[in-house]
Amino acid sequence: MLALSPRARHPAAMRGFTLVELMVTVSIAAILLMVGVPSFVEFQRNSELTGAANSLLASINAARSEAMKRNFNAMVVPTDGANWKNGWTVFVDSNMNASLDASDMVISRREALPAYFSVTGTKSAAGSAPYVIFNGSGYSLTSDNSHANLTLIFQRNDLSGPDQFAQTRLLKVLGTGRTRVCKPASAQDRLCDIASDD
Repeated sequence: MLALSPRARHPAAMRGFTLVELMVTVSIAAILLMVGVPSFVEFQRNSELTGAANSLLASINAARSEAMKRNFNAMVVPTDGANWKNGWTVFVDSNMNASLDASDMVISRREALPAYFSVTGTKSAAGSAPYVIFNGSGYSLTSDNSHANLTLIFQRNDLSGPDQFAQTRLLKVLGTGRTRVCKPASAQDRLCDIASDD
């Protein structure tokens, strides 16, 4: 009769990792996490910021579309009347008084952005009562009915220096009604390859 070796009789006893193999595996996993986590955080920040800017872009485009469809002025204003980061409202200004009241048709509302975002504007999108308004031809207007370019600047206020610049998006609205979100090439870049006078 053929005798089996102890190894052949108990194959399960030979399975598993040695302590050295386990330590090497854990070390490699730790290194991969150290490299990957900062990239993931950067990706998440970019995604959140771009999503916030694109949300306002969609609201502005909806206002322009409604203005042309209904041949009335349509507006986008901060919900609290002062600060874009606290949310905004899109409405058709049916009585043409440049303010939201009971006779106006509300198209959409956006809730407040997270507290770590800041949104500032230029021209009519700035000041104590900021707004973006389009006429029935789809042109962006100011309160005196002249065409105007404007910019809304999205940033994270929990960062500073180069990190904050990397987390900046510009929402451009031209007098013609053309809109776009872009990432500036430098801290002084407010154009993003679109003609602008602001």
